[in-house]
Amino acid sequence: MVKIIGAGFGRTGTASIKSALEHLGFGPCYHMFEVIAEPERMQDWSRALDGPVDWGQVLGGYESTVDWPGCTFWRELMAAYPDAKVLLTTRDPERWYDSTYNTIYRFVQDPPGEANDTFTTELRPTIERMIWNGTFDGRFEDRAHAIEVFERHNAEVRASVPADRLLEYQVGQGWEPLCDFLGVDVPAEDFPHINDTASIRDLAEQVQNEGKFPSPFAAS
Repeated sequence: MVKIIGAGFGRTGTASIKSALEHLGFGPCYHMFEVIAEPERMQDWSRALDGPVDWGQVLGGYESTVDWPGCTFWRELMAAYPDAKVLLTTRDPERWYDSTYNTIYRFVQDPPGEANDTFTTELRPTIERMIWNGTFDGRFEDRAHAIEVFERHNAEVRASVPADRLLEYQVGQGWEPLCDFLGVDVPAEDFPHINDTASIRDLAEQVQNEGKFPSPFAAS
């Protein structure tokens, strides 16, 4: 059962948040890395773009979501999981655009390693349809337009989600506001900070090769 719905776009600290949520007991957490590890999962999201889906089937076994593809469907997920809390991860819009352009956008154009047939036929076309041609209207390279979409999305989440159900969060805030929102104790470990612009390709290759996202917490 999904307990936390991540409404923030990718490149807003979502890899760190995924690790943090799983460490706090709200895992597994569904992130874009899930479909990088298992590209056939993107078939679920392709169907979701066409109409209603069984979210229990798409997200069965997951307790939280962050990043794309889940954030595209934050409204639908709120309706499907009315008791779930909503986490809006944000960052400076200009820095968000630079990070997204230099990582996710380029990653889709030039995937890491030896991209298999499923990656090429399932993952890339649906990402293009959902994100670059969907959310950003085929105009992601127009910096001003992309930033306007980013800011409008965040404003819509703020306006639509009841205040007691929403946390707007930046990873630099650390454990305290996140743990307070979720009603759990603050861990002794440092808050995870992973997946910067320089390391995303290496991390994506590791996920693709190993079939899972590496946790920074040895005991997790």
